[in-house]
Amino acid sequence: MQQVKNGDTVKVHYTGTLEDGSVFDSSEGHDPLEFTVGSGQVIAGFDNAVTGMAIGEKKSVFIPCAEAYGEANSDLVMTVPQEQVPPDLKPEVGMLLEVGGANGEVLRVTVVEVSEEVIILDANPPLAGKDLTFALELVSIG
Repeated sequence: MQQVKNGDTVKVHYTGTLEDGSVFDSSEGHDPLEFTVGSGQVIAGFDNAVTGMAIGEKKSVFIPCAEAYGEANSDLVMTVPQEQVPPDLKPEVGMLLEVGGANGEVLRVTVVEVSEEVIILDANPPLAGKDLTFALELVSIG
């Protein structure tokens, strides 16, 4: 029976949950996720989890944050004075924005706090610092 190895292109159905059991992402109702194992297209823990699986196999795997999106980095939290916020923007907690970084790159940020004086933006990935669990089903190899 063929098993997944590094370099294989695979299709996987998955459901990702947080420690509290809430679902953060799923392929349910969609096409399976297709990626090449070991190519960096998915988090390291996901790559490791599918390696060795056979077509039709199902399993659940726990991925600690170090093998997922890493720890949250406090250097990626920014405080912006309200006077620097464009007048047509009405920031609200949870809003996703794109801002220019120091080196000209575009950063995706989440508004985490709004006050009369400042807004606080977080450029960490939304799942940084979180342990993840995935229910996996290998659909195809190749």
